[in-house]
Amino acid sequence: MSAKIGVITFPGTLDDVDAARAVTVSGAEAVALWHADADLKGVDAVVVPGGFSYGDYLRCGAIAAMAPVMTEVVTAAKGGMPVLGICNGFQIICEAGLLPGALGRNRDMHFLCRDEWLRVENTDTAWTSRFESGAEILIPLKSGEGRYMATADTISELEGEGRVVFRYAGGAPNGSTNDIAGICSENGRVVGLMPHPEHAIDPLTGPSDDGLGLFLSALDAVVRA
Repeated sequence: MSAKIGVITFPGTLDDVDAARAVTVSGAEAVALWHADADLKGVDAVVVPGGFSYGDYLRCGAIAAMAPVMTEVVTAAKGGMPVLGICNGFQIICEAGLLPGALGRNRDMHFLCRDEWLRVENTDTAWTSRFESGAEILIPLKSGEGRYMATADTISELEGEGRVVFRYAGGAPNGSTNDIAGICSENGRVVGLMPHPEHAIDPLTGPSDDGLGLFLSALDAVVRA
């Protein structure tokens, strides 16, 4: 039986189909999860994809973080289930308290849409074990509120504990503190990043297939479990 990875859809989600395709290409079974259902359908891991949940009419991700499905995600994550938040999903899992800090407006107040080189800083997470430490991967970035921010104490803690998972190799175009592109939870099971690995799983449809490593890593993590 193949591993099952759930992909959540909220009103305004844009990248759930792409995330599901990435899951399928990795060899796992993609399971559609609906925001209003407090049911994870027995999945082994969860992807919270990008988009504009609830139109981002409040603070990005704030409304989605209170959705019934997120109650289940938070509980499952605390029990060790791997969770990946991408772009708006990163915002959502921060708002839900699974990761510290917040995502704010880009430094120059412009929406950014470009391919970015990321440096892999931590390979000891459920989503990065397939990478080599220090590897640089090419991943699309598309966001208007992607600047990672946190208190000085939180940044110091993340850096000191090796919980910065991805860093913008050429400097953060959005002004993220310490060029942070992605972080993880203390146990390395929850990862959030702003760029979109699901758009980089095949050179025919993206700039590279570098993003596939995240989904393959998750498959390894749930199979080992």
